[in-house]
Amino acid sequence: MRKRDGHIHTPFCPHGSGDSLDKYITKAIDEGFTEITFTEHAPLPISFIDPTPEKDCGMKHELLTAYFGQLQELKERYKKHIIINIGLEIDYIVGFEHSTRNFLNEVGPMLDDAILSVHFLQHTGNYTCIDFSEDVYLQFSEQIGGIEAMYDLYYETVKQSIIADLGPYKPKRIGHPTLIHKFQLAHNQSINDRAQIESVLQLMQTHGYELDFNSAGLSKTYCQEPYPNYEYAAFAKQIGVPIVFGSDAHTAKDLHQHYNALQQKLTF
Repeated sequence: MRKRDGHIHTPFCPHGSGDSLDKYITKAIDEGFTEITFTEHAPLPISFIDPTPEKDCGMKHELLTAYFGQLQELKERYKKHIIINIGLEIDYIVGFEHSTRNFLNEVGPMLDDAILSVHFLQHTGNYTCIDFSEDVYLQFSEQIGGIEAMYDLYYETVKQSIIADLGPYKPKRIGHPTLIHKFQLAHNQSINDRAQIESVLQLMQTHGYELDFNSAGLSKTYCQEPYPNYEYAAFAKQIGVPIVFGSDAHTAKDLHQHYNALQQKLTF
């Protein structure tokens, strides 16, 4: 039986852990996984200013050669035991489509798989990393006119990512498309975003994208659900969007987190 985790980070992540690639791989094998994809945060566009305090949202561009080299060697070494895909998590940033397309043209031939995600929202010419912290999230919602307005901007940005022309190496999977729920239990408001989420998933189906069914939200204090939740993952499956489990692990301990719980709720 195919058992796959398509969203895994590495020691190359500047805000992750120092756990070795071998540690991730051997754990995956021990837990019966047949295929994994390493999807490190790609370097951000050179002219983009990372809005987080440590400026650590993406790996350094000069580490790409080592990243690809190490994964290629491990892919060969473990090929009898597990399929290892070399990937990246690419940020979709409004206004930086040209830079992103150029980057993908540069690294695309070395990628087996990739994810396209929205972490940054633009408002009045400034960018905010929306999943950085509860405080940043709530402050941004005040700036933009409320929680609902922030949700609307997030989903609109995800839709832009789906239709954007990022060239022939554009990732085929959309990462955690309800990441805006990460701090949903912190704002104490009931937001009905069903139409927005279903619209995103339908657009993914129209344009032939896979869904990153991301379990990390279950471990987040103010989220307590996967991205997207089970109801919307079932809707995605119903309309024919391919579903790929992703643990979004930034440590070996979190690898494959909540996989069994997600499988019990929805076969994928």
